[in-house]
Amino acid sequence: MKPRNLWKTRWLALGAGTISLAFAISITAQVQTDTSVSHGPASKTVTVEKAQVVAVLGNDLVVKMDDGSLRHFANVPESTRVDVDGKQLGIHDLKPGMTLQRTITTTTTPKVITTTQSVTGKVWYVQPPSSVILRLDDGTNQKFSIPKGQQFNVNGQMVDAWGLKKGMMVSATKVVEEPVTVVAEKRKLTGTMPPPPPAPPAPAGPRSAAAPTR
Repeated sequence: MKPRNLWKTRWLALGAGTISLAFAISITAQVQTDTSVSHGPASKTVTVEKAQVVAVLGNDLVVKMDDGSLRHFANVPESTRVDVDGKQLGIHDLKPGMTLQRTITTTTTPKVITTTQSVTGKVWYVQPPSSVILRLDDGTNQKFSIPKGQQFNVNGQMVDAWGLKKGMMVSATKVVEEPVTVVAEKRKLTGTMPPPPPAPPAPAGPRSAAAPTR
């Protein structure tokens, strides 16, 4: 998997007579790979949307947003639930006039995936400045390409590929750091029932008879 943002490579010298060697080809034999993940501080954002139910037609829902626009949701799944006063209501339980609120909580967590590969072997053949062949512990030979300008640490001295000699014991380590961002989203849908209709006006009582006049 190629990093999406940034590759950062460090080459570390290990032990007496060791070199730091860049691997330009895929290697399998005698290669040890370790992977670790470090997490950075997570950040959260909360978005709230409100709407009023206008119509429910089968599994289609029409709502009126706060800005006055109408929004149509087609084929709302039967599994969709709205928390209304502690009750879980489905699409067919919604009524015109109900207020719906959708709260979206987004959590963003930065991570760094560090992959360390190391190999140990004896220089079998070197073709400076482009490649070197190592004899590995299992007796096989493995060819490694050498990137342009690569420097090697041999007994504490930095040399280029021309300083490699047959028979040198070589340990090389490649560390690749891949920054990634993990985004998790949590949604919550709640609602409130429409206000009850106003009570009808009280019926007028019987009119009292007017007092007789003389």
